Amino acid sequence: MNIEKVVFAFFIVLSATLNFGFVYGDIDDPVHHDVYELFAAVVVNIIAMVLKFGDRTQVGAVHLATSIVAVLQLVAAAVAWAWFAHVQGTGIDEAAIASVVSLSAGALLANVVSLVLLVSETMALRR
Repeated sequence: MNIEKVVFAFFIVLSATLNFGFVYGDIDDPVHHDVYELFAAVVVNIIAMVLKFGDRTQVGAVHLATSIVAVLQLVAAAVAWAWFAHVQGTGIDEAAIASVVSLSAGALLANVVSLVLLVSETMALRR
C-alpha cells in the first residue's frame, strides 16, 4: 500500500465531505450552515490542492484544475461571509447565506468531479 496515495485520496474525500456538510440544508437558513465548517472546507481544500501539484499526468492536471476551482469558490464564499457579517453590517441573513452557499455549491461540484476522477483512475489501474 502506498501511503502517499492514501493521504492524497484521504484529503480529496475529506474536502468533498466537508464541503457537502456545509452546503447541506436549506439554502437560505443560516442555522444550517456553520462558519467553522466553511473554514475547515477551505483549509482542507487548500491542502488537497497542494498535494496535487506533483502529478505531471493529464489526469493530474485536471485534478489540479478542479482543486483550484474549488479553492477559489470556497475563498469567495468565505470572503462573502466576512463581507456580509463584518463590512456590510447587515449580518448573515437569508440573502447573504444563500450567496455563500451558492458559491460553496460550485466548489462542491468541482470536488465531485475530482472524486469521479479519483475513482476512475483507481479503477483503471491494473495489478
